[in-house]
Amino acid sequence: MSEANSLREAPVVVSDDRGSMRACVIRSTGGLDRIEIADVAAPGSPALLGGRDVRVAIRAVALNHLDLFVVRGLPGEYQFPHILGSDGAGVVETAGPDVTTVKPGDAVMINPGIWDGTCAFCRAGEHSLCVNYQVLGEHLPGTLAESVLVPEDNLAKVPALDPPISWAEAAAFSLVSLTAWRMIVTRARVEAGETVLVWGIGGGVSLAAMRIAKLRGARVIVTSSSDAKLAQARQLGADVTLNHRTQSVVQEVRALTARRGVDVVVENVGEATWEDSLRCLAKGGRLVTCGATTGPRVVTDVRRLFWNQYTILGSTLGNATEYAAVVRVLSSGALRPLVDRVYPLAEARTAFERLARGEQLGKVLVEVRGSAADPVVP
Repeated sequence: MSEANSLREAPVVVSDDRGSMRACVIRSTGGLDRIEIADVAAPGSPALLGGRDVRVAIRAVALNHLDLFVVRGLPGEYQFPHILGSDGAGVVETAGPDVTTVKPGDAVMINPGIWDGTCAFCRAGEHSLCVNYQVLGEHLPGTLAESVLVPEDNLAKVPALDPPISWAEAAAFSLVSLTAWRMIVTRARVEAGETVLVWGIGGGVSLAAMRIAKLRGARVIVTSSSDAKLAQARQLGADVTLNHRTQSVVQEVRALTARRGVDVVVENVGEATWEDSLRCLAKGGRLVTCGATTGPRVVTDVRRLFWNQYTILGSTLGNATEYAAVVRVLSSGALRPLVDRVYPLAEARTAFERLARGEQLGKVLVEVRGSAADPVVP
């Protein structure tokens, strides 16, 4: 086993020098009542465990719908107690001897998708298609802990901004921004002048997708069941807002586009919206999806699919080049994440409950060390 791939091939690490740490874990899958704060083994030293691995002292963690799915149970085997959390930001504690891009004391953000670097997809630069792709908090120990061990390639230094970015914003950036960037830029190839429909604007991916589409020069229609969220979406740049609880999105979109339909639909809802998404598309339109929050089974009239020559695109997280690109956008001052609410680690279950109720606009955060509102000083 090579040092570079030590974390990927041996994700369960026995502490060698740190003893225990506090973490948000589950010991079995099921409801949110399974979530607890416990003492678990801390990750060992990268100097001993992996040449390019880095141990990060976590300051703050952002929750994602993926975390809810993990608690409920996903295919595959869990090693309990399982540490939750995919997103995170913190300070480099120690680094392996071959690490060159970060050093102890650096403030970093974590890209949670881990690839092996050896398969044909990885060699082609398509890391999120890696045959051994794993995600922190799903397949590997997560970020909702005092420390986490990650490969050097999965870290980006927190950019210096004016005003400075907070730990909460830094923790909220990676997963949703990278996911939305790949969806809008790489997969759907949204261009200036096109019209994009984004479902469920309260969620982090949807907000990021709306903002990235606007940066690309698109006209963006967004939906929510909350008028308050729609009002905030307009302030953030949405061109048109629709309440999908009180309005027919299909009828409104057809009216807004002179019956033509939209060029791109951004989907992460699944069963509840799939047919309406297809009905909203223009001929030759593209539907890009990254999730299924209401269920994975969808029904499609294949005649409409081939007659209108739709393109359906799947998308998951992104590759290292895409992550570097979206971090550069953040460095320019754009795409600062919207923080909904921050909870202390002891109240992590309450944070999960808020996310599960869908009350948030932006990201729900858990602060692990210090205050998540503190500015990051790179």
